[in-house]
Amino acid sequence: MALATGTVLAAGAAPAPEKVITLKVGDAAPPLQVSKWVQGAPVTGFDRDHAYIVEFWATWCGPCRVSIPHLNEIHTKFKDKGLIVIGQDVWEKSPEAVDPFIKKMGDKMTYRVALDLVPDGEKAEGKMAATWMKAAGQNGIPTAFVLDKQSKIAWIGHPMELNESLVAQVLDGTFDVQKAAAEQENKLQSRQALMKLSRQFSANMQKKEWEQAEATLSDMEKLLPKDDRGGLGMMRFQMLMTKDDYAGATKLAGQLSAAQKDNAMLQNQLAWALLSHQGINDLDLDAVGTIATRANDAAKGKDAAILDTLARVTFMQGKKEKAIEFQEKAVALADDKMKDSLQKTLDSYKQGKLSKSE
Repeated sequence: MALATGTVLAAGAAPAPEKVITLKVGDAAPPLQVSKWVQGAPVTGFDRDHAYIVEFWATWCGPCRVSIPHLNEIHTKFKDKGLIVIGQDVWEKSPEAVDPFIKKMGDKMTYRVALDLVPDGEKAEGKMAATWMKAAGQNGIPTAFVLDKQSKIAWIGHPMELNESLVAQVLDGTFDVQKAAAEQENKLQSRQALMKLSRQFSANMQKKEWEQAEATLSDMEKLLPKDDRGGLGMMRFQMLMTKDDYAGATKLAGQLSAAQKDNAMLQNQLAWALLSHQGINDLDLDAVGTIATRANDAAKGKDAAILDTLARVTFMQGKKEKAIEFQEKAVALADDKMKDSLQKTLDSYKQGKLSKSE
């Protein structure tokens, strides 16, 4: 069963339009336009005695729950050295859930928390979402903004990437905001170039211009640091699948799998894409089985979707009883949305039939 990632451009899919970015590192921070403070003393404005972290989050955001304790550790270490942390709830689906959420987090979320409410009857986003997130071209949470004591934005990024060294430099005035601004500008220019190439790749795919598509991917690779090229591998894999080069796709899948053995989601995507594709008549089941097994190992056998994938390839290998064992585990772990579908698959295996891929 496939897992959604949101990080890879699907072959042939139109990329998102470029964002108009008016708020960057080095700029003066916009004013706070908080609609309601729900924890901690209100901050009416930025002053020169403090540095600030304004972190955007929501109760429905899984990655936010993961990053909150890390942010709280930074808050605890530097709160007496001039740092003020504001957890700015944004795009909230259930504002009434915020207070119970904070109480449940307890000592893992002790910094200030504010809401960004939209008046009843209005469809517009909240003021903080518009003047901070949208202005900075940020459309995902969690996102943190670090402000120096001159109220200039020193850093924008995922809070899990925010380290204590950077915060300490901002507090003692040694952080080079101009250098950081220049680095961000270079990243933005590279991002714009990548978006242009993404559109070109999409056009190449739609026209089945395979050589041009490969050349476009190579140009994209030149713009990305080595550690950030994983998504291009998936795009190349999707291209090979689209052009019906299944031998090439399987070989590449094996290479991508071997290079990222701990990435359960990637492993499962690769295995499921090969298993569920209708045009492959001579699928290398051993190769796919290796990938599916790696996915299950990385997930420690606790992911229903991955177990479903492993069960499928195991059944296709002729190992019926083992496939049933994997599928039973998948059903046991599944949530209500998945359980019925996985149970039907289990029933088909018990009848000796391969279920249709979904």
